[in-house]
Amino acid sequence: MSNDIMQDLKTEVGGMAKQGMRHPSTKPVLTGAAIGAVVGWPLPLISPLAGAVIGAGFMLYKRLRP
Repeated sequence: MSNDIMQDLKTEVGGMAKQGMRHPSTKPVLTGAAIGAVVGWPLPLISPLAGAVIGAGFMLYKRLRP
């Protein structure tokens, strides 16, 4: 099972890298990163960078496993 998600992740990220904004996952992942950065800004233990990474990772996971 974990091998499946890793293969799906590799395929999805590769598609996003090749197609850029035309890929259907790019906009939701960037939106998740932006929301995570905004949420992470005022929190003392989470920086905006960590919030962006967490938000993008969550949205990418939701794209892979709806």
